[in-house]
This record gives sequence, C-alpha cells and structure tokens, in this order.
Amino acid sequence: MNITANKENNGTHLELVLSGRLDTVTAPQLEEALNKDLDGVESLTLDFSSLDYISSAGLRVLLSAHKLMSHRQGGMKIKGVNEIVKEVFDVTGFSDILNIE
Repeated sequence: MNITANKENNGTHLELVLSGRLDTVTAPQLEEALNKDLDGVESLTLDFSSLDYISSAGLRVLLSAHKLMSHRQGGMKIKGVNEIVKEVFDVTGFSDILNIE
C-alpha cells in the first residue's frame, strides 16, 4: 500500500491518499502515518480512490482515527470509495458510523 500525505490550511487539514490494499500487513503503515501526521490537525480526509481492498485490521485503524478526529472541529471523512470497499462498510455497519462521500 502507498500513502501520500497532503497538509493544507496551515497544517490544520490533512488528506491521506491510499492506494493498494489496506489489510493486516499494511494497516500498521496507516496507523503510523496517522500517529505521525495528526498533530495539530483538525480535519482529516482519507482518499480511497485507488484503494482496492480493506480488511478488519484496516477497519480497526479507521475506527480509532474516527474516534480521535470526532473530538476535533473538522472531523474525518472518506472519499472515493469503490464498490468493494463500500460493501465492506455496509456489511460491517461502518457506513452508519463514518462520513463517506
């Protein structure tokens, strides 16, 4: 999995663009990127336009990020979700929890 980080608005908005697979092997990569880049960030956007797959390990990282960002002004949103990832969100109930555009 590749992760590209873009900070905007004087570092208060972070966009992470993910490509590949978010699974047991790569979830720690996302967790590390979030831990490293979230300092001072008020809103987070995750761009899943190039994400092919997500596993339960990836969902766990998303839930942790959502909990953290829900206490900040801008929160967290996910954009560019394909049908495979959307189905995982729907089946697990994450569609009701996460802000998905």
